Amino acid sequence: MEKQLTTPYPFSFYSVVHSHGWVQMAPFRYDEETGILHYVTRLSNGHTAALQMREIPEGVQLAAEGSFSEPEQQELAEQARWMLGMDIDLTGFYAAVENHPELARVRQKSMGRFLRSASLFEDVIKTILTTNTLWSATKRMNANLIEQFGQPLEEDPCRRAFPSAEALASATEEQLRQNTRLGYRAPYVLSIAQTVASGGLDLEALKHSDLPSIELRKQLLTLKGIGGYAAANLLLLLGRGDYLPVDTWATSLVSKGWYNGEKVTPKQIEEAFAGWGEWKGMAYWFREWEHRKTVDQPDEPA
Repeated sequence: MEKQLTTPYPFSFYSVVHSHGWVQMAPFRYDEETGILHYVTRLSNGHTAALQMREIPEGVQLAAEGSFSEPEQQELAEQARWMLGMDIDLTGFYAAVENHPELARVRQKSMGRFLRSASLFEDVIKTILTTNTLWSATKRMNANLIEQFGQPLEEDPCRRAFPSAEALASATEEQLRQNTRLGYRAPYVLSIAQTVASGGLDLEALKHSDLPSIELRKQLLTLKGIGGYAAANLLLLLGRGDYLPVDTWATSLVSKGWYNGEKVTPKQIEEAFAGWGEWKGMAYWFREWEHRKTVDQPDEPA
């Protein structure tokens, strides 16, 4: 299957793919030589598919191994558009950064969209895996989840999709804590999976919610394991920049960038970006921080 997806203007496939650390986490895989983004996904009918996405002059070319019905092709195309943030209008953000030299690269490189997973459920679980740990540990926990609970491709059982809520809901807390090595995150992941699997929570409905960001944040904060940082991170993935994902990595960036390495508080960081209003999360994330590559972090986080 091959489809050509029309992209909004301006749009940079490369900037989306490298917007944050998701590209380093399975079932994503990016080939720098070919410029192809690989992803193993699960369709609503339970089938799995290996997607390939790459930029072409006319937009983005989507390919999937095997044959698919027309409804399946439409679902795969919808997933690809979502993952690449094609639904997001960046007009207001570009206007806001126009006279800020430290954010000049945003428009030049068509930044502002974040790479997203096919489901918000996957993004929620991955975000929980980023809390209170090193990035290398986040990637390891994610790989363990996929290896132990992910549905394999029929044509290549070594490749798996991210686990469905139903698959994770069938696990025990002890399995997730000890075998999957999620540690204290195990009960949170299990609780969310069970709530989604039982129909008690429709996470996917939040993808296109017209709720104000403050109300959407409140809903995210009701999820066990989702605190202020995680909620802000998820809002950014949903195209909402109203909140700052303040964690130790963000604190280190601001400390070294603005305070000569002196200790700063979350309140100071919030105050520093308050003037950006609905764009403050994105202004923080896409700012060209001088010390971005020198903070004590093995790779860029979520």
